[in-house]
Amino acid sequence: MISIEVLTGVLLVCILVTFALGAPVGLALGGIAMGVGYITWGDALFNVIPTTLEGTYFSFILLAIPLYIYMGQLLTRSGIGDAMFSASQMLIGKVRGSLAISVIIVCSMIGAMVGIIGAGIMTSGSIALRPMLERGYDKRLALGVIMAGGGLGILIPPSIPMIMFASSTQNSVGRMFIGALIPALITIVLLITYVVISCKMNPKKAPLDKVPDVPQTTKEKLLTARDGGLSLLLIVAVLGSIIMGIATPTESGAIGVVGAIILAIFFKRFKPKMVRSAGLRAAVLVSVAMWIIFGATVFSNFHLLMGVQNMVAGFTQDLGLPPMMVILLFQLIMLLLGFIIDEFIIVLMCAPIFTPIAVSLGFDPIWFGILMILNIEIAVQTPPYGFALFYLKGIAPPGITMLDIYRSVTPFVLIKLLVLIIVMFNPELVTWLPNKLMD
Repeated sequence: MISIEVLTGVLLVCILVTFALGAPVGLALGGIAMGVGYITWGDALFNVIPTTLEGTYFSFILLAIPLYIYMGQLLTRSGIGDAMFSASQMLIGKVRGSLAISVIIVCSMIGAMVGIIGAGIMTSGSIALRPMLERGYDKRLALGVIMAGGGLGILIPPSIPMIMFASSTQNSVGRMFIGALIPALITIVLLITYVVISCKMNPKKAPLDKVPDVPQTTKEKLLTARDGGLSLLLIVAVLGSIIMGIATPTESGAIGVVGAIILAIFFKRFKPKMVRSAGLRAAVLVSVAMWIIFGATVFSNFHLLMGVQNMVAGFTQDLGLPPMMVILLFQLIMLLLGFIIDEFIIVLMCAPIFTPIAVSLGFDPIWFGILMILNIEIAVQTPPYGFALFYLKGIAPPGITMLDIYRSVTPFVLIKLLVLIIVMFNPELVTWLPNKLMD
């Protein structure tokens, strides 16, 4: 019988090799588990497949994933980005760095609607990057705020990784969504504060004479406020239906889809072609996500059955670390994983292993889940290998180099790291609101 330590090493090497070869993530993880498992267990391994398949694809919680992804695709084609930018710009007014502030606010909302980091950054970048560069904004500031705002999508409900965490650890999705609100608000406030101070210290970053036009007449302002308010109302409806107990997170996804269609009609963007293209794109994203979930769950279940949880618990006990140092160790592991794999895999691999250990040490599982989401958001944006950096490069103009992107994201990553530390040592920032609203 192979020891769990040797088995873990073999699995890690296999993962690195398959990722280096460019193999599809879901198939790679599932294939590694099947191959190594067959060598160690024989035919008994195949009992894992039907139980994993049933537990994965027949989960009511995971039904929310295609609904939220479809909602995000409808919203990106319905004019909601333009409406939110106009309303935000009118609210902020003609101040230095106002467009960058608008980008942080609106891109974070768009990222939340899309629910995943890659799509959030690419959608936000396609809407906001060119206007910022055309108006004379420093390219590093423009790139940095898009990465910061679009990447916030997994921290602002509804978030696909939060749903995955709740499903894999048997925790409440609603509590996860509500618990993330205060950390998300802190992050947005700190990002905006940095932009304001940075532009004041270096006015060349945001030329004051090239800010976009804002509505001047009362009628224009009322129309802009109406459109922006309707766009924001959809987010309130999705999250509010969960908080008030009107709908489950899955049912609120259906509310979001209906609301997105109504908005598309209101903004006169509703066409059968739009619905079809949004559906096809959502189907592709859902297919990829579900294959990843299935492959990662097979991998995780096999590893758990082999005793990796006991190995990790024993390792932390042997080190004699205090509970908070164990949490710090978990954060370091997840940060390193974020250099090579995306948010889905980190959640599905680490949540079933780390969360029970954190709970056994006396920590709240919802608090630990939000720490994991904050950590992942930082990890996938950290130079030089954070995969979200390459999403941003994919939508950047030809003159933008990877070095520009590395430099642009660094201050924003440090701000998010500060938020992670604040939340880590102040658990009530996560637990207070869910306890107040849901208990």
